[in-house]
Amino acid sequence: MTGYCIGGLLAMRTAAAHPGQVAALASFHGPVGADGPESLRGLLSKLTAEVHLGHAETDLAPEALGELNQALDAAGIGYTSEIYPGTAHGFTMSDTDAFNPSALQHHWDRLLPLLGRTLANS
Repeated sequence: MTGYCIGGLLAMRTAAAHPGQVAALASFHGPVGADGPESLRGLLSKLTAEVHLGHAETDLAPEALGELNQALDAAGIGYTSEIYPGTAHGFTMSDTDAFNPSALQHHWDRLLPLLGRTLANS
């Protein structure tokens, strides 16, 4: 399951609502911590999917990334979570000023192997 912007948060909520049915979850420039830390921990504790979170540099401070990654560690799920350097919210969208071609390529470099690993095992 893949989501962009608010779709990333919705993908996370859907994967948490249906554990065991979603093998992979990727969120790009999504507000995954929008509901606050307690709600986020509750969501993460229900996930069974392998997760990749690709954050825009303007969406998440390094300190917030550390807290998010600690919550992911505590949930015990397989994940990668990183800030894509030099990006603004919407970096994958080619019809916006935020578009960043190198970040879009990095997004594909993370997403396609995630899907390849998890869908092959589903």
